[in-house]
Amino acid sequence: MRDNELGRFLRARREAVPPAAAGLATGPRRRTPGLRRSELATLAGVSVEYVTRLEQGRDRRPSPQVLSALAGVLRLSPSERVHLYRLGKAAEGGFTCAGGAAPVRTVRATVRVLLERLEPAPAVLVNGLGELLLRTAGYERLAGPVGLLDGSPPSLVRYVFTDARARTAYPDWDRVADAEVAALKQGPGRADPHIAALLDELTVTAGPAFTERLETVSGLAPANGVTRLLHPEAGELRLAYETLELPVDDDARLVVQLPADEATAAALDRLDGKRPGTLRAVPG
Repeated sequence: MRDNELGRFLRARREAVPPAAAGLATGPRRRTPGLRRSELATLAGVSVEYVTRLEQGRDRRPSPQVLSALAGVLRLSPSERVHLYRLGKAAEGGFTCAGGAAPVRTVRATVRVLLERLEPAPAVLVNGLGELLLRTAGYERLAGPVGLLDGSPPSLVRYVFTDARARTAYPDWDRVADAEVAALKQGPGRADPHIAALLDELTVTAGPAFTERLETVSGLAPANGVTRLLHPEAGELRLAYETLELPVDDDARLVVQLPADEATAAALDRLDGKRPGTLRAVPG
């Protein structure tokens, strides 16, 4: 993370673009996944040598015009464009949005009331360090039995990487671990001393499972999707999640989970002690 996040992100996105989507012909002898560097350079109107320097970290300050051209060819979403711009600005140093402020661990009254209104849905407020600031009782019924709430404060990223129970709780543990690393990279990264300290801590406590992801995971954590959770009382659950970012000053995101199928909806109702149909499955 400390070396070449911009280059890693550009390469990952280049390799993810199907040549046909860029109007290029494909053939049986093509071995490069996605676009070649030369193809990206031609389509973006820059030299292949410059694309190589960017990907290798030998040039980390492309102009906004170049970033815009690359983003267009790579078919980046609006959130990915913001991420790309942040990576380019981060290389300049000297300024961070957080300004070294302490992590936010308080919750505004209106946000507390909002979570109360989400009952009995599992919902949790997570700060930039992956700490769980506030949750609904529905979330406690899910997370408590698997050990996620045992920390002080409870920490999703620490649980995923340092608690052996996490690999049982999450059948798709690798995907969950990738998302947690991506979430840590999404903000100021090591420019924030608190995130830097957490990264150093996990480097020691989690070892290669964490450090290898720092070197390979690029991009943004998915804002929505489906997570599988193996609950000791309710069995395997499929939870559709949606992530809502709060204003920057809150430094937190609200994650709401809903049943992704009828079996999960029924299992959550039993956990909650509610009548059937209280939580309806999200249409696929």
